[in-house]
Amino acid sequence: MTSGALIGLAYIVGIIFIVGIVYRIYLYLATPAPLPIATTPAPTTVPGAAVRVAGDVVLFQNLLKYDKPLWLGAWLFHVGLFLILASHLRYLLYPVPGVVVDLQTLGVYAGFIFPIPLLYLLWRRLALKRVLYVSGVPDLGVLILLGLIAGSGILMKYAAHVYLVDVKAFVVGLLTFQPIAPPAQPVFIVHFLLVLALMLYFPFSKLMHAGGIFFSPTRYQPYKTLERRYVNPWDIDKG
Repeated sequence: MTSGALIGLAYIVGIIFIVGIVYRIYLYLATPAPLPIATTPAPTTVPGAAVRVAGDVVLFQNLLKYDKPLWLGAWLFHVGLFLILASHLRYLLYPVPGVVVDLQTLGVYAGFIFPIPLLYLLWRRLALKRVLYVSGVPDLGVLILLGLIAGSGILMKYAAHVYLVDVKAFVVGLLTFQPIAPPAQPVFIVHFLLVLALMLYFPFSKLMHAGGIFFSPTRYQPYKTLERRYVNPWDIDKG
């Protein structure tokens, strides 16, 4: 693939990624939720509901109650992914904030740990019949894709080295609409294409649960009783 084609593909995927996420969030916001359907036991106040959502996002506390092995694997997976993404901010920002610099060591450790929970989640989908029954090709494919991205990243760091200054110049050039040729390293090109594939898939997949959890009425609603009978306007007799 030529440099021009890769740059053009990156911009096309970037536009689809942004527009797709904005559209999905619009659909979340536009979906009516007229009935109180909070999953009980639930807090009775709005601040309490906010704390509940924060606990679900950070600690996966709801999952912890029902499946501890899955909770451990999923929590390590998401924490590792967060640290890896946070450490990659050094390629996007200039100057690099101190907090991002401080996260570099944790990002390296997360890069080694990340494949373990990833393999566990993949094994679980294949080995447990009840999970395999509800798993589709996209569920397995995205785990494999993440594994390939992680593997190619580790390969670049410890075997097929790429000059980090060239990587940052290429990425910053894309973000500032002053693109330059990418580093002439095949492993980097593969890694970058895999990331583009994930970005292209993200807005149309179950991965949007990363934003959808904030719009789930069963989680963000405080508990309250239905004080009056709800009448669906579509059911009103017009005759």
